[in-house]
Amino acid sequence: MLIALAGRPDALIQPVADRVGHDRRYSLDTSKLMGLGWRPEVTFDTGLEETVAWYRTNEWWWRPIKENDPAFRAYYDAQYRRRV
Repeated sequence: MLIALAGRPDALIQPVADRVGHDRRYSLDTSKLMGLGWRPEVTFDTGLEETVAWYRTNEWWWRPIKENDPAFRAYYDAQYRRRV
């Protein structure tokens, strides 16, 4: 969904081998919050669409960080240099 919202090709998706227990680590149980009356204000799909739209509209906020921040560049290089 993110790829489609960003207008990027599906070819950017690179499947990886499953790791036992990997997805379970990222699961979230909101039953206690819901028991207290909390409910999400927007659906996941709507929230993702609005987030992508915000980043597109507010390039002034993130572009200088991406292009000029040495700490960001070092992090990005360490995480993604071999993947791009």
